Amino acid sequence: MKEVDVKIGGMHCVMCANAVCRAVKKTNGVSGADVSYASESAHIVYDENKTDIKNIAKAVKKAGYSVIEDESKYKKRAFKILMASFVFSAVLTLPFLISMILMLAAPQSAAFMLLHDARLQFVLATLVEFGVGWRFFRGAFDSIRGKSANMDVLVSLGTLSAYIYSTYNLFSGGKTFYFEACAMVITLVFLGKIFEAKAKSRADSAVDSLLRLQPKRATVIKDGVEVSVSTKDIRPGDTVLVRPSEGVAVDGVIAGGCSAIDESMLTGESIPVTKGEGDSVFAGTVNRQGAFTFRATETGSGTMLSSIVKMVRTAQQSKPPIQDLVDKVANVFVPAILGIAAVTFIAVMLTSHNMPTAVSRAVAVLVVACPCSLGLATPTALMVGTGMAASGGILIKDAGALQYASKINTVILDKTGTVTKGEPQVTDFKVLSGDESELLRLAAATESLSEHPVGRAVYSFAAEKSASVPPAENFTAKTGSGVTANAEGKSVYIGKLQNETASEFEREGKTAVVMTVDGVPSAVFAAADAIKEDSAEAVQKLVSSGVNVVMVTGDNEATARAVAEKAGIKEVVAGVLPGGKQEQIERFKKSGGVVAMVGDGANDAPALAAADIG
Repeated sequence: MKEVDVKIGGMHCVMCANAVCRAVKKTNGVSGADVSYASESAHIVYDENKTDIKNIAKAVKKAGYSVIEDESKYKKRAFKILMASFVFSAVLTLPFLISMILMLAAPQSAAFMLLHDARLQFVLATLVEFGVGWRFFRGAFDSIRGKSANMDVLVSLGTLSAYIYSTYNLFSGGKTFYFEACAMVITLVFLGKIFEAKAKSRADSAVDSLLRLQPKRATVIKDGVEVSVSTKDIRPGDTVLVRPSEGVAVDGVIAGGCSAIDESMLTGESIPVTKGEGDSVFAGTVNRQGAFTFRATETGSGTMLSSIVKMVRTAQQSKPPIQDLVDKVANVFVPAILGIAAVTFIAVMLTSHNMPTAVSRAVAVLVVACPCSLGLATPTALMVGTGMAASGGILIKDAGALQYASKINTVILDKTGTVTKGEPQVTDFKVLSGDESELLRLAAATESLSEHPVGRAVYSFAAEKSASVPPAENFTAKTGSGVTANAEGKSVYIGKLQNETASEFEREGKTAVVMTVDGVPSAVFAAADAIKEDSAEAVQKLVSSGVNVVMVTGDNEATARAVAEKAGIKEVVAGVLPGGKQEQIERFKKSGGVVAMVGDGANDAPALAAADIG
C-alpha cells in the first residue's frame, strides 16, 4: 500500500470534499481516502498494483474537481479570479444597496426612482448572474454529474429562480422583483470566499515557516572539490560542508570538525549545543560557530524537519468527532432545502391557487437557504474574532478552537520564548579575585567579538556596567571551550572551567562561564533564559481558575525545573523533541483533558496543531 497527499482544486464547500472522497474511494485499488476542505487536500491510500495517481486524478476530474500540480501558481491564479469576480459583482450590486438606503431615507427622490427602475435592475442582475455567477452554474452541473449536491446547486437554483421569476414579472407587467436578491447573494458569497481564502492562507503559514528553515542549497564535497548543489540533489552518503552561520540542509552525522549548533527549531532551547564528530545534526538547524563536515543520512521526506511538516499537515487534515455530524448534515442539506421549496410551492398552490404567490414563496425559501450565512457570517466572525485576538497576542488555529475554548482544563506551556524571554541573560556575576570594574571592562572587551548567545549576554551585561570598553586584540573563539583575547595588556579567557562556584550555578539550571585574567580565575558569570515578567501571574490566574498547567520543553531537567519553580508550575516534562510534545498532547487528551498548547516557535508547530487549542 502507498500513501500520498495531493491538493484538490475546485472545492467550494464541505459537501465538495465529501463528493471528492466518495469518488476517490470508488476507484479500484483505493483502500482509504480522507479529504479536507479546510486544507484543500486529500490523503489517499492505494494499492500500486491496481491503480496509480493518474487514475485517481481522473476520478477526481470526473467528479468535477482537479488534482493540483503547482499549488502556488494555482492559488495565486484562483485568488486573482476570485477577487476580480467580487469587484465586478460588487460594483454592479452597489446600486441595489443605494436604492435600499434611499427607499428609507428619500423614497421620493429622483435618484431612488432611477435606481429602482426594474429595467435597470434587470440589466445589472443579468450581468452579475451570468457575468460572474456562471461559476456557480458550472459547479452545480459538475456536482450533479458527480451524483451529489453542493452549495453551488443552492446558489444556482436560488438566484436563477429569483432571476427567472423577476424577469417573467418584468415582461408580463408584474410588480414583484427579486433582482437585488440575485446580485447580493452572489456578491456576498464571493466576499465570504475571499475571507475564507485569506483564512486558509494564514493557516498554511505554519507549514511555510517550517519549510523556510531548510536552506535551498548546500556545499557538497565530491572528490575533494567543494560543489554548490540544490538541497534536493543531496543523497545519503554525501559529505556536506557547513560554514559558520549556514543552515544544515539534511540530517546526518558529523564526520569532521565541531561547532555550536542552534537547535531551537527542534528543542526550543535558545543556547546552541556543542557537537563534534559522531554527533547527529538535523535539517533546519543553524551552525553558529566553526565549520564542520557531515555525512548525510536522511534526505527529502526522511529528515526530521519533513517529519515535523508531515505532523502539522496531518493534524490540520484530521477531523474532530463533531465533524462527522457536520458531514452528515451537509450531505442532506441541499436535497432537504429543495424538498422544502417544493412542499412550499405545492402547499401555497393548494391553499391560494395563486401561481405567482406560490412561485414567490418557493423562490424565497431557496434564496433564504442560499449559503450567505455559511459563506459570509462564519468567515466574518472568524476574521473579526481572530483579528481582535491577534491584537492581544493570541492566534486562533481554527473555528473548532473557539468551540473548545470554554472547556479548557489543561494548558501546556513551552518554556523558551513562552514562559521565558527566549534569549540568555546574565543573572549572576561573582568576583573571585581582582577589581570588579576592571573585570567588567575586560569581559566586555573579550566578548565584544563573540557570536555565541552566552558571549553576547556577557558582553551586554559587562558593557552596560562599564564606562568604556577597551579594544580587544588576538581574539580567538574555540567551539565548545570559550574565547580568549588580549585587552589592556592582559590575557583574558572566558569559557568552561572546573570551578565550584560555576558548578553551584549550573546545579540551579544556569549556564556558567569562568573568567581568568593572566591565568588566574577572577570571576564567574551565570546566564539563563530569564523568565518573563508576567509569566508567574499568568500561571497563577490559570491555576486559580482550576486549570492544570504543565510545562513541556526540549531543555534539560535542571533548567526546566528551575524555570518552572519561578513561574509557579508544578508539573514539568523535560528533554522532549517536537514529536514528543505532540505525544504529550495526545496523552492528556486521552485522559479526558481539553488541551490548550502555548508555544512560540516552529518547533512547537506539531503540538500546536494537535492540541484542541494552540
